[in-house]
Amino acid sequence: MSDTQSSDDVLPADATETERLDKEYVFGTWSFQSEVSPTEVTGGSGVRFTTADGGEYIDFSGQLMCSNLGHSADTVADAMAEQAHEGAYFAPGFTTEPRAKLGEKLAEVTPGNLSKTFFSTSGTEAVEAAIKIARMYTGKQKIISRYRSYHGATAGSISVTGDPRRLMAEPGVPGSIKAPDPYAYGSTLEPMESLEYIEEMLMLEGDTVAAVIVEPVVGSNGILVPPKEYLPRLKEIAHDHGALLICDEVMSGFGRTGEWFGCDVFDVTPDIMSMAKGLSGAYAPLGATIVTDEIAAHFENEMFCHGHTYAGHPVACAAGLAAVTSYQEQDLISHANRVGEYLGERLEELAEKHPSVGETRGVGLFRGIELTKDPDERVPFGHRSDKISMGSTVVDEVSSAAWDEGVYVGNMINTLIIAPPLPITEDDIDEAVAALDVALEVSDAAMDK
Repeated sequence: MSDTQSSDDVLPADATETERLDKEYVFGTWSFQSEVSPTEVTGGSGVRFTTADGGEYIDFSGQLMCSNLGHSADTVADAMAEQAHEGAYFAPGFTTEPRAKLGEKLAEVTPGNLSKTFFSTSGTEAVEAAIKIARMYTGKQKIISRYRSYHGATAGSISVTGDPRRLMAEPGVPGSIKAPDPYAYGSTLEPMESLEYIEEMLMLEGDTVAAVIVEPVVGSNGILVPPKEYLPRLKEIAHDHGALLICDEVMSGFGRTGEWFGCDVFDVTPDIMSMAKGLSGAYAPLGATIVTDEIAAHFENEMFCHGHTYAGHPVACAAGLAAVTSYQEQDLISHANRVGEYLGERLEELAEKHPSVGETRGVGLFRGIELTKDPDERVPFGHRSDKISMGSTVVDEVSSAAWDEGVYVGNMINTLIIAPPLPITEDDIDEAVAALDVALEVSDAAMDK
């Protein structure tokens, strides 16, 4: 913003006082501040939320793919309030009932012999812990990740992130190396060929790689679902070369894929799993990193050299325990599986109707619509460089058109990200799809003629 430009110049004339204050005093994330125009949200219920101007919107992206329980999970809110009154904070050297019981609960719902957890406050911290644990356990430093990935914003997690937001943080933490993705649409490699590439990387790196970290279903870089055999084979390849498999379930966990975790879709137990977002349904900042029995045993007589002031925060853990219990008692994982199939069918109908839809993909309530200027050549509207460039894209305009129709849908690069709260109904889906039907006329009109 220039010296002569005020914050009012980029806000609508009817901006609220909260919006004006926020614009002036608070950084907007991942953005050029001159382009930031915050919208004041005043409340929410179920799968909908309201804005200060009286608008009501279906939350078709679960905010940042994290509001798995929706916006009126009173049991979670009540658990937080109760714990805040009993004791809002105690140092990590103490324990509380919510922390201990949440640890037990995560050992119950995660696959295989994942058993012991470190609690933090976000997905990026959960990934940081996973990286450090892998390095401490193996005594090696290198981490292989993939180009179409997002693992967080802090020093280590942004270094293993593949998408362009890492560029401004480079050179980053040493030892982070990138591999190709199982991305069939618009890639020169077939999904399983990308595994051969990773295997060759591990051979060429010698015995220096601590872990391979992947999102079982890639989230903000396009909702990429690998072939069924991909993840089991990746684990075999990693173990053959003395490396661990880390599954970043921050976005794909807690029912999002129609299973408890993305790795459950492929019947794989990773060595380390990071999680956040749906862990508390986004009612409190909470991350977790869980490891297998073997890794946990290693630290019985080796120092676990990691920690945070807010590790195992009592109020956050109370939210997590109530959230996981809610998933179980309300049978939301099975519900997400059922309505997720319906969602997939409705999105396929959109693809048949709109030529600018190059592909729909996903699993459960974790879906993406990839847009294209030319379906034969698979020419995208959005490019990776758009993530760190000024201005709006056609994909942004489609999201804006959906907003005008009463539906909030996020987009990343060239993909509309559809990840609604798990309690969504078929009627809600029909209403949101009708809005997308209108919005996609924008991209249809922008296609190469």
